[in-house]
Amino acid sequence: MTNRSRSFRVPDRPSLDGIEEKWVDVWDESGVYHFDRSRGRDEVFSIDTPPPTVSGSLHIGHVFSYTHTDAVARFQRMRGKAVFYPMGWDDNGLPTERRVQNYYGVRCDPSVPYDPDFAPPAKPDPKRQVPISRRNFIELCDRLTAEDEKVFESIWRRLGLSVDWRYTYATIDANARTAAQRAFLRNLARGEAYMSEAPTLWDVTFRTAVAQAELEDRERPGAYHRLAFHRPDGDPVYIETTRPELLAACVALVAHPDDERYQDLFGGTVRTPVFGVEVPVRAHRLADPEKGSGIAMICTFGDTTDVTWWRELQLETRPIIGWDGRVVAEPPAGLETEAARLAYGRLAGATVHTARERMVEMLRESGDLVGEPRPITHPVKFYEKGDKPLEIVTTRQWYIRNGGREAALRDRLVERGRELTWYPAFMRARYENWVEGLNGDWLVSRQRFFGVPFPVWYPLDADGNPRYDSPIVAEESALPVDPSSDVPPGYTEDQRGRAGGFMGDPDVMDTWATSSLSPQIAGGWERDDDLFQRVFPMDLRPQAHDIIRTWLFATVVRSNFEHDSVPWRRTALSGWILDPDRKKMSKSKGNVVTPIDLLEKYSSDAVRYWAANGRPGTDTAFDEGQMKIGRRLAIKILNASKFALSVAGEDAAADPAAVTEPLDRAMLAALAEVVEDATAAFEGYDYTRALERTERFFWDLCDDYLELVKVRAYDSESPAGASARSALLIALSVLHRLFAPFLPFVADEVWSWWQEGSVHAARWPEAAEFRTAAQGGDPAVLAATAEVLRAIRKAKSEAKLSMRADVDRVVVSGKNAGHARQSRSDIAAAGRAGVLEFAVTDEADLRVEVTLPETAE
Repeated sequence: MTNRSRSFRVPDRPSLDGIEEKWVDVWDESGVYHFDRSRGRDEVFSIDTPPPTVSGSLHIGHVFSYTHTDAVARFQRMRGKAVFYPMGWDDNGLPTERRVQNYYGVRCDPSVPYDPDFAPPAKPDPKRQVPISRRNFIELCDRLTAEDEKVFESIWRRLGLSVDWRYTYATIDANARTAAQRAFLRNLARGEAYMSEAPTLWDVTFRTAVAQAELEDRERPGAYHRLAFHRPDGDPVYIETTRPELLAACVALVAHPDDERYQDLFGGTVRTPVFGVEVPVRAHRLADPEKGSGIAMICTFGDTTDVTWWRELQLETRPIIGWDGRVVAEPPAGLETEAARLAYGRLAGATVHTARERMVEMLRESGDLVGEPRPITHPVKFYEKGDKPLEIVTTRQWYIRNGGREAALRDRLVERGRELTWYPAFMRARYENWVEGLNGDWLVSRQRFFGVPFPVWYPLDADGNPRYDSPIVAEESALPVDPSSDVPPGYTEDQRGRAGGFMGDPDVMDTWATSSLSPQIAGGWERDDDLFQRVFPMDLRPQAHDIIRTWLFATVVRSNFEHDSVPWRRTALSGWILDPDRKKMSKSKGNVVTPIDLLEKYSSDAVRYWAANGRPGTDTAFDEGQMKIGRRLAIKILNASKFALSVAGEDAAADPAAVTEPLDRAMLAALAEVVEDATAAFEGYDYTRALERTERFFWDLCDDYLELVKVRAYDSESPAGASARSALLIALSVLHRLFAPFLPFVADEVWSWWQEGSVHAARWPEAAEFRTAAQGGDPAVLAATAEVLRAIRKAKSEAKLSMRADVDRVVVSGKNAGHARQSRSDIAAAGRAGVLEFAVTDEADLRVEVTLPETAE
């Protein structure tokens, strides 16, 4: 390793300005981040990169977590691995649909015919959206996501992600559709996927089913209403409910089997207020004797407990809430009397809120409302992207088994989680708690438009009704297919929708059903077998901790079924970014910060520095102060590198054999410890510690060691000068490589001043490289010498003297005085000390007495 001529390589005024544009182009042209697919699996490090949702703009949370992954990728590449680091785009799903609707002022209406010449409104009005065909809508989704992807890619490049852009994938392109449809067909053939008509969590705004993993509880105001049901003899039975509007859907009352108050009711019936329907009274362990009156009404369906009671007690079904969130027009079974039907007519067509008001009014009129409603605040289930409380409606949906109803599969998936190495380790408990708490299978169908269609059609009987029990599945060789436009084997297009013909499955897959196959999609599963064999199972899945229940778990489920293995060996979980009020940053809360202004203001390396200070699994505050520190560090690396190279001179070489002086050897011994610590930290995915150790050593090197050896290093005639120059160049080479995963732009800039090629293609430093140069060097020598120099500086500063001022006398005493004595000449030169005395004593602390010229007088 030799440095080049300063006049040829080192700029007169090093600067961060324009550094990103310069190196992004150089990296692109050189292909330094290209995956070498000639390498065997044991030489590959593959990353299952999270595909960000392309529905607007990236925010600082993305920059935070993706920087962590990139630091790991860069470390592994420098360790000699062929790093497979693709970038994906999560295009499909509700976020994209909402963005397209608002951006173009349109809405999808499948009944509208396709218009090949359609152009969106010149002045979109989100409040008056133009209805367009599904095909036209999907074309707009494709158009807008393509533009968003370009913006995302430009920001990722500006941030310095070492992605191999030749391996970009999307969750809605032909490759992804093929993989998702193939996996589903195989799930179906093996009995892991099935269709069922059952109570389904339903978002009335989007009119789509919602899976358990997509729920969130939000505190909302409500009220308990005390209602009187009636025994056959007319005596009242009181229940309390927050949903009186579902009274017409009541199918039973339920109490705990040990509740003495209701023993005489079990097995009998009561009549509902207002509607007069006889419903049974049943016992069930989930009824809470301490809640309300201890007896509850079961409606189809008010909440998930209603569903459990309904299923386990085998009750009737009387749904009254439609897909649009309104009370359906047709009364449910059981409302036989004219009075009951008239009462129901007052609810028909009303929203849930209005129906509640009307029902309460009718209960008052009948005298069955006891007292006034009692206000409460309680958790209500919402779709995580929705604005209205979820309802439960009966629908026909596709499911994939996930252990929610099968103990053996659940135990198997828990065991899969234990096959993974988790960073941090405690995150595994979140996975296990989620799996063990599942109460149903994974609902994977969605009643939306921009997604992967189910590759299924249904034959129509003589009356034109679909035969759901005899689905027609696509052939794998024909994938991808769209049943809304493609024809199943054995049929022709003119048979679509006709009796004796067929209909296509109208639904699309949940976005997680596609994203859960990201290792397969990115790795070329059954599309590029050579690639897949080199990268799967992948080495690392980095992701946020809040989607363990969705993305991580779902990916484990799919890999378990298809490959009988885990999809990756390790998973690293990042924390959230918190705003100044310590709240999670999210688009829905409107408190996100977009990164581009920060990248331009502080530099990409500075923003990466802030991100790298957030440990795995730890929530981190958004802090521009840290970015300022990062910028100062990047500038210091430029300036210190220039200074060190100028001191070393154009003829100097990083020759370990030339390092002879105790202080130089001590510095390299301390640096060896830093390398070992940083390497161990990276191997444990604690990139933050690796950065902390490197940064601390660098600042100490600049503040102390450079000052201590500067005079000696300029001595071109003596071996002592050659020792300093060689030690400096060795340290510079090591530090440039240690900083490379974190500050890639400035690291490659300073490396280019005196080395060939890119620092990112250089080998990660190993202590063995310069152990010979250290030759028994003791870091304590460097520490003691630096402490003496700092004491001399402090004395000058307190006396308001220049650092260039002479010092008459310095007396050093204590246990470590002997260490400092080994650097006598360097201390004298750097501190401009006339007399230096050292006394080794038993005193633990090093004492430094400085006599300045004024004091001597």
